[in-house]
Amino acid sequence: MKRILTLSLLVLLSLGLNAQKTIIHAGRLIDGKSDQVLTSMSIVIEGNKIVSVDRGYTKGGKDDQVIDLKNKTVMPGLMDMHVHIESQSSPSSQLAGYIMNEADIAYDAQVYANRTLMAGFTTVRDLGGSGVNVALRNAINAGKVIGPRIYTAEKTIATTGGHGDPTNGASNHLMGDPGPLDGVVNSEEDARKAVRQRYKNGADVIKITATGGVLSVAKDGQGPQFKMDELKGIIETANEYGMVSAAHAHGDEGMRRAVEAGITSIEHGTFMSDQTMDLMIKKGTYYVPTISAGEFVVEKAKIPGFFPDVVVPKALEVGPQISATFSKAYKRGVKIAFGTDAGVFPHGDNGKEFIYMVKAGMKPMEVIKAATMTASQLLRIESQYGSIESGKMADIIAVEGDPIQDVSTMTDVKFVMKDGKVYKKQVTR
Repeated sequence: MKRILTLSLLVLLSLGLNAQKTIIHAGRLIDGKSDQVLTSMSIVIEGNKIVSVDRGYTKGGKDDQVIDLKNKTVMPGLMDMHVHIESQSSPSSQLAGYIMNEADIAYDAQVYANRTLMAGFTTVRDLGGSGVNVALRNAINAGKVIGPRIYTAEKTIATTGGHGDPTNGASNHLMGDPGPLDGVVNSEEDARKAVRQRYKNGADVIKITATGGVLSVAKDGQGPQFKMDELKGIIETANEYGMVSAAHAHGDEGMRRAVEAGITSIEHGTFMSDQTMDLMIKKGTYYVPTISAGEFVVEKAKIPGFFPDVVVPKALEVGPQISATFSKAYKRGVKIAFGTDAGVFPHGDNGKEFIYMVKAGMKPMEVIKAATMTASQLLRIESQYGSIESGKMADIIAVEGDPIQDVSTMTDVKFVMKDGKVYKKQVTR
């Protein structure tokens, strides 16, 4: 009996030693950590993990899969820290909230998720929807649906009438009085209950609307919308549950309060002051600029009827300012993570943010790192994702040419691998 067990163990060890590997031959490699572009490299993958990154082109065994990306630039899977995976802006967006059922939203969300992954984004932080985003995350994780790895806020937490109140713009008989269950709070007690409800509903992260917003059907786009006790109640409770927190914020006072209370990241940051930038540096707060959303809303606000009338002046004021604020915050030394607000603009166009960030003054390598290693640190998943190195999960993409010389190549991803599985491979002819 002992001899049989020993032989079985030897067979299993032999099978393990001879397990099929996937070997990627990378002509150029950006690993997410170094500022150098490495050349002629091999990435060796077993299952869904990287086991080694080697110089030269490693020869595979007879059972190994070799992927030739010698004429491409290979890098970690991209991460977008601000998407709304359930929806997409259109002239009928306001109506959609009243005529679409959860099943309708779910079918659309699958399409948006697929487009996002095909654009090279293997991980996203979804910052608020109807709750379908939780089910979508679970379906993707179970392999039922193709899409990026989702860390979701489930529903945004707002104040009555604030940006994120789901009944803004509704008729009186539909408006009702939404509360913590719906993500609407008006006290510290409400605030803590709303976070706990998000946790109960399956959220991974917490999102608040610290100021007014552009696309909500409400006049104020900048004013602060939470008191300090409410903010502390939200952030303390999120921290107790180990949840990263994010604050939508355009006006300076609202974002300053959120930073003071300990928020993990500021989203948009449109009218951020020098003092708030310095406070963010002191506290280590991340800034997620979403320039793409600003560019899109300005363009569409000039089309009669695309947005409700109350939205248009806010879009025209806020949109152009985001890029200028980003440029100033970057030069000042604020910690920046990549995020786009996809859903405000079409999903799959996330890569345009690279162009906007470079145009505003950030170096291409820094933008790529903002979308890989820095983003993984924001989500606190850097031990598994964000770079190409031994022991990390095999999330890998590739583009044509050299994005350090021409960052527009980031808008046309040719190869996508997530968790060691290839989802996209376009051959150059």
